[in-house]
Amino acid sequence: MARFTEYLVIGRHLPTEREPTPNLYRMRIFAPNPTVAKSRFWYFVRQLRKMKRATGEIVACHEIHEAKPLKVKNFGIWLRYNSRSGTHNMYKEYRELSRAEAVEHMYQDMAARHRARFASIHILKVSEVEKTSDIRRSYIKQLVTPNLRFPLPHRRPVARSVFAGQRPSTWA
Repeated sequence: MARFTEYLVIGRHLPTEREPTPNLYRMRIFAPNPTVAKSRFWYFVRQLRKMKRATGEIVACHEIHEAKPLKVKNFGIWLRYNSRSGTHNMYKEYRELSRAEAVEHMYQDMAARHRARFASIHILKVSEVEKTSDIRRSYIKQLVTPNLRFPLPHRRPVARSVFAGQRPSTWA
């Protein structure tokens, strides 16, 4: 079970006499639960539009499920994060079963490599990289080579009996 889930949050301004049918705004947000997803929606909408929680409402909040959760896929993630020295844009690739797992891996990776916290990371786009020729990162390219094998060099043979005529060779 992934720590993050993908949610589709749809919100709008509250209807007024001047504007009885306001525009709907939707976002795909990765969060641990619907409450955090709604909170992140208001955070981003406040930056993009002149709208806040007091003057708006959430119309719907749906969980998005993976179409093929048992197929391994390559994901590209565009993100922006704030470090101690400034704001940085970044593109990263991950090989996971779902978009939510790729995002979870990205948060762990950013925390480990760049000391970036959850609140300082803004996910701009997550897309599946379908063609192997479109993969940019070498650490993902090495996993999509045809006939990939993982040799096990140090195998211990199963003993036929308690007493053997010679010592077993484990490096053959």
